[in-house]
Amino acid sequence: MASLWSSREQGMFHSQKERLLETVRVWKTEKRKKMSILCVVVSTFSPMQLFLVKVKVDRGEQYKEAYRWPLAELKRVDGKTLDEASLDFDLHLNKVYKWTTSSIDEKKTFIRCLWKLSHRYLAGSIAFENVPSCAAEGRQRPPKAQKDPAEPESQEELSMYQEMTPKEAADVLKLMEEYEPLVNNSVAFAEQLSNDLHVLDEANLRAIISSEKQVTQLMSNIDEALSEVARVEETLQIYDELLGSVKQQMDHIHRENSLLHRIVSNQTRLMDEILFLTTHLNLSREHCDALSQADLSSPSRVKACIAAAEALSLCMNTQIHPGYRKLQSVAEQLIMFETLKQNFESSFISHITNIFELQGNAQVPALAQPIDKPSAPSHALHHEELVPYTPLMAWLRNANPVLFCDLPKVYAQNLSRLYDREIKAFFEQAETSLLGRRKGSLQESLEKPMAMGSRQQFRWSLPGSREGQEHTSDKGNIIMILEQVLRELQPICTTEQQFIEKFFQLSHDAADLETSATKGEKSTASPEDPPCTKPRSQLEEPTTRLLSEIFSCLEPELRGFLDICNKIHPFGCLQVLVSLNDSIFEMWDSSSALPSSFLNTILGNMLLLAKNSFNKCIGTLCKEIEETRMPSKLKGGILPSVSRFEEFVTFSEEVFRTAQRRGELDKAHLRLASSVFSSINSLSSANLKVNTDMVMMENFHHIHCFLCQKMIHCLEDKKIEAKQRYSEHMKKYVITYLGQPLEKLNNFFEGVKARVAQGVKEEEVSFQLAYSKQELRKVIDKYPGKEVKRALETLYRKIHKDLSPEENLLPVVWHAMEQELIHQYQEFEELIQRCYTGSGIAMDFTVEDLLSYFSSITLSSM
Repeated sequence: MASLWSSREQGMFHSQKERLLETVRVWKTEKRKKMSILCVVVSTFSPMQLFLVKVKVDRGEQYKEAYRWPLAELKRVDGKTLDEASLDFDLHLNKVYKWTTSSIDEKKTFIRCLWKLSHRYLAGSIAFENVPSCAAEGRQRPPKAQKDPAEPESQEELSMYQEMTPKEAADVLKLMEEYEPLVNNSVAFAEQLSNDLHVLDEANLRAIISSEKQVTQLMSNIDEALSEVARVEETLQIYDELLGSVKQQMDHIHRENSLLHRIVSNQTRLMDEILFLTTHLNLSREHCDALSQADLSSPSRVKACIAAAEALSLCMNTQIHPGYRKLQSVAEQLIMFETLKQNFESSFISHITNIFELQGNAQVPALAQPIDKPSAPSHALHHEELVPYTPLMAWLRNANPVLFCDLPKVYAQNLSRLYDREIKAFFEQAETSLLGRRKGSLQESLEKPMAMGSRQQFRWSLPGSREGQEHTSDKGNIIMILEQVLRELQPICTTEQQFIEKFFQLSHDAADLETSATKGEKSTASPEDPPCTKPRSQLEEPTTRLLSEIFSCLEPELRGFLDICNKIHPFGCLQVLVSLNDSIFEMWDSSSALPSSFLNTILGNMLLLAKNSFNKCIGTLCKEIEETRMPSKLKGGILPSVSRFEEFVTFSEEVFRTAQRRGELDKAHLRLASSVFSSINSLSSANLKVNTDMVMMENFHHIHCFLCQKMIHCLEDKKIEAKQRYSEHMKKYVITYLGQPLEKLNNFFEGVKARVAQGVKEEEVSFQLAYSKQELRKVIDKYPGKEVKRALETLYRKIHKDLSPEENLLPVVWHAMEQELIHQYQEFEELIQRCYTGSGIAMDFTVEDLLSYFSSITLSSM
């Protein structure tokens, strides 16, 4: 029990500065179902107090104090019977408590503790009945008169036999050695020992008789000491009786002082609580008047209402004990606070709603800006009008979140009407500035380019033409006005977002999370992907939803304006794409732009639409280039598809010159280049009146020169391919026209090579009838030097007529023709040497003659 209650005592009584003296497990007599524990505890502070505590045991082995009595209130302890076998006893307190213990030892120990405490601290004020004196005093009962004689004898026998010490064992051995002859005769040894014992007894008696006088003197001294002890005991008894009354008086004085101390402590605590209530639940008359009147007509009165609302919140948010709310004065004060709060909430909501409605019904100011520079109106004055009410909005959010949640919706409903009118007027001004006309002629301006485009499906204006100059001016105007529109929209949306987040307290929870997520996406996103093109669902937060309602017409109006920009110029989608990309990156890098701004989201959606429009435009252009049918009367020169590709690349490179990303343009260039190459390759199957290789050679040469001039990295492979294709078709063209000056001679030697290829020996070719020496001489005679020169002049005029002057390929082709003809001449000479050995046959002209012919023809044409 002691080990068990050492932990219970530390948990239950040490916190109350008390120490556990004794415990006993009991239950009410005849009711053993509920066991309790009686504890005797003493306080550890002065004045010392004794208590009798009843502890209840719950089902979960949890101990809880049930009752507590001062031990001085205990009047009587009844042991029920003098028989120690009884487990029952009674305690007489304010009433008689009958208990039964679980063991005799616990009962005796508990009653003994009560007896000691009564005689030591309570002057024996507790009466003990039916309690043996030996049990109360803690002494053993006297032994019974008659005992079993065998029991003490056995105990004496057990006590007689003890183990000898080493010294005793040595003495015995020495004695036995001294009387070793007698040891052998046990009878003689026993008689000797008996005689020695009688001698010792006789010596002892004589010593006692000689010291009789000393014994008598000792006994008299003992008698005198006993009488002196009796006298001292009588004196101590008198002092004890005197001190007993003094102790009772001192205990009474201590109890009185304890009660006085408790009274003073209670009064101090009561005064502190009263001061706390009167201080924290007191609202000044000025604040009450400000909340009752709810006058928000001037800045000074708004400040007074703000101070009064904050003071009211402090009073209402004061944490008080639930019992204090039952006090009449406290209850009345709380009711007054609630009434003031509800009345002021109603007045403030009505006032702020009226301001929202007045702002929403405001007229759009007349646009006094020049027609070529659209400008959006500012809402700074509207925001300045509402900013003083921001503290009251924060107070209302904390005081009544339900009513506060409706105010952003009311604000959005009213301000959306104003923004609808302003945004529509702003985009009308931008459209007018873009088209250079008034609204009545906007449709005419849009229909004209479409009609022209339908009639001139294959006419593409070059930069140097008049139409190209118009398109260039349109391009500059579109980019300038589109950038101006986006610059004007950014402060409107950013300022409105910052205002509503501050005014309606929208950025406390969602903005921090969104900012961290956006930063993480920005750090992991590739530089080709703008960070604001993330799905709208990721920005579904209170701020975004509110801005979506306020700027409900912004996205449709912006989409319509971008459609007009796309229709004004054939490549307007490029300008829209570049302007949106640059604007988004500029806003993202700007320190004043919000990472999750509403405008970024809208521009991200517009950028996706612009990419789709751009891809559709490129797809349509590729399809037109691939499906273009060449006219049968085509006389050569640069194909329309090549000119279209050149115009697009030139225009797009100029537009994307300062763009921050060009991934979409590089893909478009590759698609168009593949389509143009496919269109040029389709000439091989076309029925043209001119040489197909010549047309393909000129166009591939034109593409190669153009790509070398532009130096576009993504088209490097196409540039190399164009050069290869140009070389291939020039070679085919030269070989085709090379047979015209020496046609019969060329046909003869082609036959010779065919016979050799068929297996005829070279020295036997001259024996073939069709390729005999005589036939060779006939063919050679047909091509004297003058005839060859005349044929070359005719060929030069033919090539000059076929080739377009823009490409200036005549010198290149003529030089290639010269090299190929010399190579052909050398091949003819080699065949004559191998197949007609020793015949002495030779052509009428030499290599030097051919070089002179080509040189004279070139000089004569200059």
